[in-house]
Amino acid sequence: MASLRLATRMFCAAADLAAAPVKISRWEALKSSKAGKWCRGLLSDYKEACREIVVGARERPLKATVYATLLGGAWACFHTAPDQSSFEATLLDHSNQLGLLSPWIRNATSDGHVQSIVKLRNEGRLRHVNLGLLSLVYHTNHDPDSTLYEAQCSNLSMPWSEFPRRVLDVGFASHWWILDSKMKDFDVNDDEFKYLPAHMQVTSPPTVKEVERNEKLHTESWLTLTVEDEDKDAHAVDKEEESVSEESQTEQLKQTQV
Repeated sequence: MASLRLATRMFCAAADLAAAPVKISRWEALKSSKAGKWCRGLLSDYKEACREIVVGARERPLKATVYATLLGGAWACFHTAPDQSSFEATLLDHSNQLGLLSPWIRNATSDGHVQSIVKLRNEGRLRHVNLGLLSLVYHTNHDPDSTLYEAQCSNLSMPWSEFPRRVLDVGFASHWWILDSKMKDFDVNDDEFKYLPAHMQVTSPPTVKEVERNEKLHTESWLTLTVEDEDKDAHAVDKEEESVSEESQTEQLKQTQV
């Protein structure tokens, strides 16, 4: 009888264990969920795409090199696009360079362009926009902090058709190209030479021999003179005077004979 009860209890325990649910970990539950399946599908897609990129680069290296160069150039342009503080620093630097020169020496084009932009900056009318690969600086009609009706009314704002005419500079690869081009020969005033003849207004660069001759004369000017050199110079001057006197005497004799 006791053995029968023991067998019954063991059978019931085995049945309870078989009917109890199997416990799984949280990581297994997360992987089997919808979000886990979506993430695994996404990773497999990226893995397949990367594999195709590697295989395509091996099959067509020239095309892959061109694409890599374009992407690298775009990335470099994006990270080297200058901001508004860079433009203001460049503007103040050029303004200081012109301020160190006399008004008679400054280039009128450079001075007028820089002074006009400085005036717009002082009035608070300069604006900067970053387009990713390059930056633009343009001017508006009013300061945004102004309380004038024309400055606050949206219907009187700048139309997009006038935007190209309001662009002042283009920033690309850490340079402001229009401002730098305007500062070319900023210490040469062309108005000083406009009354000269045409052949004197144009200057040609010196030749190699002229440059070497000027450098030689410059180095010789720093050398110290010795007594022998002074004596040689004195003898040379005396010989020239004697030759000149002899020529004058011969000319006088010719005139008397005639």
